[in-house]
Amino acid sequence: MRLFLYLFLMILLCAPAAQAERMSWLENEHLRLGVDLDLGGAITFLSAKQGKVAGENVINNHDLGRQVQLSFFSGPVPYEAQGQKPADHWQHIGWNPIQAGDDFKHGGRTLSHKNDGQRIHVQCQPMQWPLNNIPGDCTFDSWLELDGPVVKAHARLTNSRSDKTPYPARLQELPAVYANAAFHRVVSYQGARPFTSDVVKPAPAAQGKHPWSFWPGTEGWAALLDDEDYGLGLITPGRVHFTGGFAGSPGPNDTKGNSTGYLAGQGREILDHNGVYDFHYELVLGTLGEIRAQAVKHRASSLPAWRFTKNRQGWYYQNAADTGWPLPEHLHVLLAQQDPQLYSPITFWNAADAPYLIVEAAFFTRHKHGAIMWQRHGQQSISAENNISFPIQGDGQFHTHIIHLGSAPGYQGAMLQLRLDPGEGREPDGWVKIKSVRLSAKGQ
Repeated sequence: MRLFLYLFLMILLCAPAAQAERMSWLENEHLRLGVDLDLGGAITFLSAKQGKVAGENVINNHDLGRQVQLSFFSGPVPYEAQGQKPADHWQHIGWNPIQAGDDFKHGGRTLSHKNDGQRIHVQCQPMQWPLNNIPGDCTFDSWLELDGPVVKAHARLTNSRSDKTPYPARLQELPAVYANAAFHRVVSYQGARPFTSDVVKPAPAAQGKHPWSFWPGTEGWAALLDDEDYGLGLITPGRVHFTGGFAGSPGPNDTKGNSTGYLAGQGREILDHNGVYDFHYELVLGTLGEIRAQAVKHRASSLPAWRFTKNRQGWYYQNAADTGWPLPEHLHVLLAQQDPQLYSPITFWNAADAPYLIVEAAFFTRHKHGAIMWQRHGQQSISAENNISFPIQGDGQFHTHIIHLGSAPGYQGAMLQLRLDPGEGREPDGWVKIKSVRLSAKGQ
């Protein structure tokens, strides 16, 4: 009997410790943050220390596709593995490892974890969302720390895919953020006068049955708010492209409820089979004013510029491919397909501030001219009518190309994106190597 009582007491004493080990916590005078080590270290808990929702978790945990977590997309579409095929409603997802787990309730596998009281680091093997217990052929790393009312995060994808196919760029969730039904208002500054205290408006309504929409958040933030302008803000330093919306009905702050608000920073990225991809984001739990004030700290101090010494800097291609990871300190884009096109990430600048585009590149081509096109704020995509041609030398040597965008009638107002066409058609042996692209106030 004594042995039985001893064992029973030991079980009771050990149970809380085992439960505690599944969560890892950070807290300061403003926030309490928790990640679930049974779900790949995804953020499953965030609460304020003060205010009307003090102590209440604002993160939605209805299923393993919610939380605040890392999620990436690539080909093939659909994605099959180990004899499994996705359900019909997931056919379009393709290769999609996510941090928390899969649609069959298998959690992401935590490989390592460290918490020194100031910062959490978790490395995990994610799960392929639409398949049953199929781990991703990659690892995710997350570094999280608290700075006042702000969660600061650094995230990394490291691929180790046996499939070496160079799949085209796809939109990524950077990261995916789900909040509870109390935070049903999706707002973001979307105007052409960022950081001027201009009016904030709701995100655009979804088109069709899908509850999510897309927009340029030109101050680099979006938020899920309650009726009193309080809630969860997502800040994406250097990025202004967002998706999000609200699914279900406004309701209580219930972490297990089905209704949810959603946000994600967006970037159309190429994910190489052996590549490494990093990004940063911040979460702010507070008022609309506090969220917006934090975003101001990341306001760009210079015009958009991209130097391709380590990675693609968010550039991607249509009808073209490069030589893969790692980059040889420049983009090396092959022109073997018809009508090759190079796209910048979605960003923001005013044409009046940047009348020149300077491209340091080497072209190996028989063509004599390239072209630059652009998307103006308020347009849904790059317009062919907004373009300017520039002369190129096809000798394979690096030259500095100074393009006077300001001389084109359509180059005016607020801008969102560039497109570079490196020739006039398909060339089986043609290529372009690009060291840098930058917007400039002067032609130098």
